[in-house]
Amino acid sequence: MTDKEITKDEQSTSQEQEVNQEEIMSNTKVEESKTETTSESPELSKEEKLSQEVDELKDKYLRLYSEFENYRRRTSKERIELIRTASEELMKEILPVIDDFERAFKASEKEEDGAKVREGNQLVFHKLVKVLENKGVKVMENLIGKPFDADTQEAITQIPAPTEDLKGKVIDVVENGYTLGDKVIRFAKVVTGA
Repeated sequence: MTDKEITKDEQSTSQEQEVNQEEIMSNTKVEESKTETTSESPELSKEEKLSQEVDELKDKYLRLYSEFENYRRRTSKERIELIRTASEELMKEILPVIDDFERAFKASEKEEDGAKVREGNQLVFHKLVKVLENKGVKVMENLIGKPFDADTQEAITQIPAPTEDLKGKVIDVVENGYTLGDKVIRFAKVVTGA
């Protein structure tokens, strides 16, 4: 193409753009005039106003209904969670009693005369543990030899590991940990190997 042909093409393109812009401007002016005339006509405006008002009220109703359903679902979930963990404080206060029972059993194992007392204490202890299990409290069991988990355990001390494979693992459990549902209500106090 020559320079003259390129210039003519550019001119024709710019003219087409100007024509398109003029058409767009005239179309918007026609639309604006149409909306002005419809809002001014009295017989259509009453019906349109009522229809618009009905549509707005329907929209508001649907939004309020949706908001209420979301609120109801959220409060229902919160209530279920509250009911599930409402007794957490009571359970935490009972756990030291279980610890005392366990210590008493260890101490009474050495005595020969306390066999009947020990048996009675074990019955009471097992009954208490069963009640707590029915309420959702579970003891963290079989921790010895497993890797230390900071989410469920509290390391109170570290000692040299007796074997190489026990490094970083639980060597002894000083105080059992407990969960209520999925939530840890007391961390297990453990001794880890270094």
